[in-house]
Amino acid sequence: MQLEEFLEASARVAGGKIALISGERRLTYAEIDRRCNRLAHSLAAAGLGRGDRVMIYLENSVEAVLAVFATLKAGAVFVMINPTTKAERFTYILNHCRAAAVVTDAAKFESVRQCLDGSSVKAVFLADAGGGRPNGHRVLSFEDVLADETLSSEPPPKRSIDIDLATLVYTSGSTGRPKGVMITHLNAIAAAHSIIGYLENTSHDVVLNVLPLSFGYGLYQVFMMFRVGGTVVLERSFTYPAAILDRIVRERATGFPMIPTISALLLQMDLTKWDFSHLRYITNAGAAMPLEHIAKLRKLMPHVKIYSMYGQTECTRVTYLPPDQIDARPGSVGRGMPNQEHYIVDDSGNRVGPGVVGELVVRGAHVMKGYWEMPQATDKALRPGPLPGERVLHTGDLFKSDEEGYLYFVARKDDIIKTRGEKVSPREVEDVLYALPGVAQAAVIGVPDKILGSAVKAVIVPRGGAQLTEREVLRHCAAHLDDYMVPKFVEFRDEMPTTASGKVAKLALSEQARECV
Repeated sequence: MQLEEFLEASARVAGGKIALISGERRLTYAEIDRRCNRLAHSLAAAGLGRGDRVMIYLENSVEAVLAVFATLKAGAVFVMINPTTKAERFTYILNHCRAAAVVTDAAKFESVRQCLDGSSVKAVFLADAGGGRPNGHRVLSFEDVLADETLSSEPPPKRSIDIDLATLVYTSGSTGRPKGVMITHLNAIAAAHSIIGYLENTSHDVVLNVLPLSFGYGLYQVFMMFRVGGTVVLERSFTYPAAILDRIVRERATGFPMIPTISALLLQMDLTKWDFSHLRYITNAGAAMPLEHIAKLRKLMPHVKIYSMYGQTECTRVTYLPPDQIDARPGSVGRGMPNQEHYIVDDSGNRVGPGVVGELVVRGAHVMKGYWEMPQATDKALRPGPLPGERVLHTGDLFKSDEEGYLYFVARKDDIIKTRGEKVSPREVEDVLYALPGVAQAAVIGVPDKILGSAVKAVIVPRGGAQLTEREVLRHCAAHLDDYMVPKFVEFRDEMPTTASGKVAKLALSEQARECV
C-alpha cells in the first residue's frame, strides 16, 4: 500500500464528501483526487521520475495538500518546507536533496528564483501567478495545470511500493545542518494507523489544524483524516486565537491538535464564551504540555479527552496517555502506541528498570529509514537492536518509567543542566514555574557559570496584567524544589522565541544568554 491510497480509497467510497476546508474553499474527496491526478501527470511531463524530490514551499493551503498527494501519485518524494524558511536554509535543502521540482506561490517566487542557479530543478509550479521562463527554468502556473484538459484526471500508473521513500522531513538543525529524515510509505502508514487506532478516529471526525504541514504533527492530521474519510479544516496559524475558536465552533470540529504555546495562549482567554460541546478530543505533541495547562483544560472542558503524546520526526509517534489516566498520571506521556516497542537503556546500552533515568530506544515499522546521505548521523541514531539484523532508534531523549510501564519525559540529553555536580531536568523546574499564578510561559536553560559550571536560568512570560517579581519566583521555586534546582537567574520577557513549528526555541534562548555573559 502507498500513502496516496488514503485519498484514493476515500474518493471511491465517499467522493462527494467534504474532505478539506481552507478559508472559504471546500473541496470533496473526488475533486481533490481528480486535481491531484492531473498535477501528477504534469509532474511526469516535466521530467520527474520515481524517487525524485519535490519541494513544497507553501502556507497551509489547498495547493499544499494537492502538491503532497500529486507528488506521491507521481512516484516522487515530497519535501515540505516551512513557509517562514529563509533563503540560506532553503538553498541548502534544495541542493542537499537535489530537488527536481519546486511548488511555491507568487509571494515567494522571487526568493526561490534566486536559489535556482546551478540546481537540479527541472520545473517550478507556481500558485496564484502566470508563467515565464526565468534563468532557463520552466515555470508552470498551478492553476493552468489543473485546468489543462489535455492532462488526464485518471490516476497515473503506480510507480512505488511501500518501502520506497514518501517524504524527506528536514529537522530544525539545532545541532548543525538540517538533516533530511527519510520516511517511507510504510513508515507513514504504520504510524497513521496506530494513531488513528488510539484516537478512535472515524469518518465523522472533523479536525481543525493550525500546525504547519512542514511539521509532521500537522501533516499527519491530513493523512489520518483522509485515511478514515473525515474532514480537515486547515488554518494557516494560531495568530488570531478568537477567530480559530470561532471556526472550531462553526465547523463543529471534533479534534484539535495543539502544542504548549497554543495552550498558553488559550488559557489567557475566557474560554467559557465558546460552545465546545461537539469537541471530542485535544491532542498535544511536539513538547510536553505543562501540568498546570492540563489541569486547567480538564476543568474548563471536562467532557473533552486530552491525549498527551510523545514522538520524534524520526518515528512520528511512540507513546500516548489514555485519557482515563490523565488525572492520575498528568506528568506521563503514556505507554507505547500499537505496533511498536520501546525500552530505556543506560549509557552502556543496558536496559534499566522502573524509576531509573536512561535513553529511550524505539523499534517498529514507523521508524525512519535513516538520514538522507548522512551515513554517520544515521549510524549514530540507528544502532543494532535485540534481534539479528535489525536496527533500532536511539532517540537521544531521557525518560524514566513507573512500575506499570508509563513513561515520564525527563529531558533531551543535550538539555540536561549540570550544576553543582548535580543534574537538573528543565521540565521539572518548568512544571513548578507554571504552578505559580501569573506565569503564561516558562522555559528553563543552563547558562555558563565559572563556579557552578552551569547555572539554572528561568525565562518567563507573565500572563497579561500579572506583576511578577524575581523575588516571588525564587521564593516559589525554593518552596517546591531542591536548592540546587532553584534558578540562579530569572528573566521576564514579553514573548518567547519560537521554532518554525511553534515550540519554544531554547537554542535561541541559550545563545542569547551566552552573549550576555
